Amino acid sequence: MTSLPSVAAVAATIDHAILKPELTLEEVDSQLDVARRLGLFSVCVRPSDVAHAVARLDGSGVAVGTVIGFPHGTTSTAGKVAEVRQALADGAVELDMVVSIGRLRSGMLDDVEADVRAVVDAADGHVVKVILETALLDDDQVVAGCRAAERAGAHFVKTSTGFAGGGATAHHIALMRGAVSESVQVKASGGVRGLDTLLELSDLGATRFGTSASDVILADLQARHEGEAPTGAEDTSSY
Repeated sequence: MTSLPSVAAVAATIDHAILKPELTLEEVDSQLDVARRLGLFSVCVRPSDVAHAVARLDGSGVAVGTVIGFPHGTTSTAGKVAEVRQALADGAVELDMVVSIGRLRSGMLDDVEADVRAVVDAADGHVVKVILETALLDDDQVVAGCRAAERAGAHFVKTSTGFAGGGATAHHIALMRGAVSESVQVKASGGVRGLDTLLELSDLGATRFGTSASDVILADLQARHEGEAPTGAEDTSSY
């Protein structure tokens, strides 16, 4: 049996999602404090919350990321570029952009690649993750989207927004990992609500996880390290 990773090692793979549109600032602050307490890699917050998150997490070691063209990917390329520039000005260090889903489904790969490349160029070296929304694509479209993202210079390909149904699956993680070179990482998001799911997707090649269930996942891992029975509990949130 493969030994369990440490709690710190798993925490270092988690982008804690704080993206629900209805969250109050008090609720955002509560989740930022969770990320700080758990020592997570990063938070992924709504664009309007970036500057606030950067200030609140100052000195914590938790990075602040945000979303671009979220959640539908239908924002114009110029609009996405403007979002990138504002996010960087506010202090974001990672950017999760939604691909132009309709263009990808239409086979307009040059347009898809150009859209991603414009975001990558505007990001000026900061990490860009390209969200494909795999639940809306067939396998050929997933592969084509991954390859267009890599050609455009993206650092990650990512499964889902968490807002369009579906989410990260073993099938899609394996498919995406096989579609890109080792220089591009794979992020699983949408439905990553329990430790067993995270470990399964990690074994298939995912190296980063977007979830709002970080506390549940890490508490389960800690309990297993201490010899307690796994809780089996999973957060019921959509992301």
